[in-house]
Amino acid sequence: MLQKCGLEKIVFMLYNYSIFENGFGSFMAIMVNIYYTGINGNAVKFAKEMTESGIVSQIRAEDGNLRYDYCYLLDDCETVLLIDSWVDQHALDVHHASPMMQKIIELREKYNLSMRVERYLLDESGVPEKDKAFIRY
Repeated sequence: MLQKCGLEKIVFMLYNYSIFENGFGSFMAIMVNIYYTGINGNAVKFAKEMTESGIVSQIRAEDGNLRYDYCYLLDDCETVLLIDSWVDQHALDVHHASPMMQKIIELREKYNLSMRVERYLLDESGVPEKDKAFIRY
């Protein structure tokens, strides 16, 4: 299912997403934001097919996956954002080597999507106390 995600909501979700509740202990989690852009609603069609075909559920079930969520941007109806998080580089490498990647590539080609990618390492220390004053729980 697609979610409406403005930047404020994405930041809120990251602050409230506890990577330590997943049983992996201490690690350097990786978050990858992938912006899929197309024309004529193709990015949304891609995300819907990824979800309805079961690929998203399969990815979420992979060892080391922390998050795999598609969101659409309120100010760009031709772009869908994927927030993809993994416990470490090894888990991401295993995912990239899986047969699922070929299915994803085929769907990207089917919908003729371009991509912009951002990669972040998640801060294990959590939200600093001075920043918590700006978050509504």
